[in-house]
Amino acid sequence: MEMEKVARWAFAASVIIAIFMGLVVGLMANIATLHMADSNVRNASTDVTLILLILGIVVGLISITSKEVTPFLIASIALIVASVSNVWSPLFNGTLNLLYYWATEILSYIVAFTAPAAVIIAIKSLFAMEREK
Repeated sequence: MEMEKVARWAFAASVIIAIFMGLVVGLMANIATLHMADSNVRNASTDVTLILLILGIVVGLISITSKEVTPFLIASIALIVASVSNVWSPLFNGTLNLLYYWATEILSYIVAFTAPAAVIIAIKSLFAMEREK
């Protein structure tokens, strides 16, 4: 029961961190002369991504029940596809750069959290299917 609480807090913290830091790093990128190539922006983004990867691993190991596997994996796939499809590129036109950075950073941080959790859950599901045979 205690592990479920930890996982719920890790999930809630990751969503809050992804949104808040996506806004902060997006603003940093918009202000910086080199945008995302600025070393301060890259360092901040790397730190946030690392924290979210760790939280994703925690949630993937202890949180998702067998009933939640399919919806979680489908949602993870949708987020990853949206992240790599660059649907926000029309916003990158000079006047809406800040919205572009916010959207891409928030989505990339959410994916940084969900991707490791999805991989762990998929592997656990494969082992569970093999045990049932």
